[in-house]
Amino acid sequence: VQLQASGGGLVQAGGSLRLSCAASGRTFSMYAMGWFRQAPGKEREFVAAVSGSGGSTYYADSVKGRFTISRDNAKKTVYLQMNSLKPEDTATYYCAAALLPRTIATMTSALGYDYWGQGTLVTVSS
Repeated sequence: VQLQASGGGLVQAGGSLRLSCAASGRTFSMYAMGWFRQAPGKEREFVAAVSGSGGSTYYADSVKGRFTISRDNAKKTVYLQMNSLKPEDTATYYCAAALLPRTIATMTSALGYDYWGQGTLVTVSS
């Protein structure tokens, strides 16, 4: 599976961005998809994950209520809608794929993912 993330950019605090991650391969629905982020000098952290069908979603507490993860299996794409952005959301955002089945614990950990995209930079100005 190859992943290509896009949609990052510079936005003012309170604004919105939508990230996209396009996947290759024919078995996209067999993968849980996740978004992670890494700020300079910090470890990579979990942001959101979605099950293969899209029926289950999981979020980090720091983004709950502001970010929404979704997927379109026909387009082999996963999205991250980010609203009410804060300067502390500034980071490089990575999408990742994990071959199912996975537990919730592994879907919320970077160690649980098999494939990673190249990252897209999100900068939120105050």
